[in-house]
Amino acid sequence: MAPKIQNALTIDVEDWFQVAAFFPHIQRSTWESRESRVVRNTERLLEILSDRQIKATFFVLGWVAEREPALIKKIAAAGHEMACHGQSHEFVYRQTSDVFLQETTRAKHYLEDLLGNRVDGYRASTYSITKQCLWALDILVDLGFKYDSSLFPVRHPQYGIPDAPRFPINYVTPRGQSIVEFPLSTARLGTLRLPVAGGGYFRLLPYAYTRTGLRSINEREKEPFIFYLHPWEIDPKQPRVAGAGWTARLRHYTNLSRCEERLGKLLVDFSFGTVRSALVAKGLLTSLASD
Repeated sequence: MAPKIQNALTIDVEDWFQVAAFFPHIQRSTWESRESRVVRNTERLLEILSDRQIKATFFVLGWVAEREPALIKKIAAAGHEMACHGQSHEFVYRQTSDVFLQETTRAKHYLEDLLGNRVDGYRASTYSITKQCLWALDILVDLGFKYDSSLFPVRHPQYGIPDAPRFPINYVTPRGQSIVEFPLSTARLGTLRLPVAGGGYFRLLPYAYTRTGLRSINEREKEPFIFYLHPWEIDPKQPRVAGAGWTARLRHYTNLSRCEERLGKLLVDFSFGTVRSALVAKGLLTSLASD
C-alpha cells in the first residue's frame, strides 16, 4: 500500500546533450546543431502522468524554454507546477554572482512572461549550489523565489553539502534572509546518507534500493521525499556521444531502456504531487502561488 505522505515529483526539463557528464565532450556552441529530443521525451512524460492523474513540478531550463515555448505552455496547461532550472546549465560554483544573477533573472522572467504567472521555485544545474556559493540563495531571495531545491546532502565530486538538512526547512541564507529549501532526498543507514532522489541513482541501482530508501523516509522518518527525473532518461534511442569516457557512458546510458518501466512502478508504490503541495502540507508555503 502506498504511503499516505504526499511526496514531490520533479522533472528537470533539459536535453540529452546538456548534461554534466558530457561537459568535456560537447561544447555549448554546438547545442543548436544537435538533434533535440526534449519535446518528444517530455510529452511522453506528460502522457504517463496524465494516465495516472499525477501533477508534478517541472524545473525548466531557460535555454530550452526560449526554443520550445509551445512545450512549456503545454506542460503548464496540463496543470503542472512550473519552476526555474536556470539558463545555461552551468555549475553555479563556476559562475560569478553577477553572471548567476543575470542568467537566473533572464530564465525566471522569460517563464513568467510566457506563462503569465509568477515562478516561485528554483533548482540549480546538477545541484551545484555548494558551500562555496551559498551566496546564490540570497540572489534567489532577491529575485522573489519562494523555495529552492538545489542542496544535496551527500558527498559527490560535482555537488553536495554533506551536512545540509535532509528535509524541507526554512533555510537561513548567508545574509540572514530566509528561503524554503527542499533538499534532494537521502536515506539513512547508520551515519551514512544514501542518495535515493532519482536520476542516475534510480537507473544504475536496483529498483529495490530506491523503493526501500524512499519507504524509510515516509514510514520510519514520517517525512516527504523529493524525486527527480530528466526527459532524456526514458529515451534509449538518443544519440551516443563520440569520445565520451566509460564513466560518462556508464552514468548516462545505463538502463535507459528500463527507466520508464521503473518509473511506472514508482508512481504506483508512492503518492506524488508538486513541490508546492508537499511544502504546503509541511506548513512551509501557503496554497496560493501568489503568496
